[in-house]
Order: sequence, then structure tokens, then C-alpha cells
Amino acid sequence: MIAVAELTVGEVVAERSVHLTRESLVRYAGASGDFNPIHYRDDVASSVGLPGVLAHGMLTMGLAVETIVPWLGDAGRIVEYGARFTRPVVVDPETGADVTVVAKVGAVDEGTARIDLTVTHADTTVLGKAQVRIRVA
Repeated sequence: MIAVAELTVGEVVAERSVHLTRESLVRYAGASGDFNPIHYRDDVASSVGLPGVLAHGMLTMGLAVETIVPWLGDAGRIVEYGARFTRPVVVDPETGADVTVVAKVGAVDEGTARIDLTVTHADTTVLGKAQVRIRVA
């Protein structure tokens, strides 16, 4: 288990980029049961004023938090996770979308630490105040 003494506020502990395609969205819809057509039909997305087909919010949150799991070694050490949706991830039918996640130590307390996730797409933050509280030794 990661010890409190090993953590430094501001330290990057994990990062990755994930490429999403329209196929990714269809697969997620099947797994989650969320078949809202804004996640796969351009005509429906534009008819409700969206800039295009959007990645599912929970897909974005899930891939963001999963970024720290290899570093943690055990997803069961995640105590709390929250985020605000600030911008949608528009998934282009041809080029898809790249989502980048950077995880930094935000705070260290006795027995826990806060990991701050910066989640971006097209140089825009898509999750605000994305924070994960983890157990540490």
C-alpha cells in the first residue's frame, strides 16, 4: 500500500490518453444500457442543439478514474469519487476523440489522500473538480 510519506502534493502519479470512436460509444451503450441516441446519431444530437454525438458522461468519468488504478494496485482503495461535467466530449464519426487524463496528488491527510484528475479533450477541460479520495497507509 502507498504510504503517506511517499506522496507529495502536486506530484503526477498517473496519466494517459484514451482514443474514443463511435464504436467505443456503441460498446459502452451495450454495457451500460444507455441507448440515448445523442450518443450515436448525429441528426438527433443536432436536433437538440448539441455540436455532435457525445461520449457518455459516465464513460468519461470511468476512464478518468481508471487511470489511477494501476498506480493504486487495488481499485478497492478508492473511497470516494466525484466530478462535474463542464464540457461534452464530441466524438467525430471519422477521427473520434482523444481524452487525456492527468492525476496529481491534491492533498494528503492521515489515512487518505486526494487525487485531482485533469480531464481534457481538444485542449478543453471536460470534467471539473474531478477528485478521488483514496486510502493510504
